Amino acid sequence: MFITLLVVTFLLSLGTSLAVSGLFNGSIAGIMNLITPGTMAHSWRRYLHFAICVVGVSGGVRISQIERYITPQLRETEALALTSDRWILEVYRTLIGTLSSIAWLLLVFFVVALVVYVIKRGLELKAKTGRSDDTGSGEA
Repeated sequence: MFITLLVVTFLLSLGTSLAVSGLFNGSIAGIMNLITPGTMAHSWRRYLHFAICVVGVSGGVRISQIERYITPQLRETEALALTSDRWILEVYRTLIGTLSSIAWLLLVFFVVALVVYVIKRGLELKAKTGRSDDTGSGEA
């Protein structure tokens, strides 16, 4: 029963991660195209999708929580039994853990992307005003 729980939580967290990755694909592509040139944007986008899957699975499959079903908690007690109520609880924990981990990853990505975009835009505006100052002083 333990192996079944491990496989189910893994597949559930992987499926959830792939679904969220697909859901945010358009947003990630748009942001990457704004802050990085051509093929580099595609490579970074692929890496971010991979990171979403890894972070989602690692956040959803909590080995320490699942381990309670094979090892006793105290010397005098037995390992917890996998009842239908515990299955529901583990499935819920897997979904919430997966989504929570992915949410943190995407929050960090979007904050960093926003900072990079603001810096890039500021440098572009500075370069543009620098060029207009140079051309304006030569005509007078």
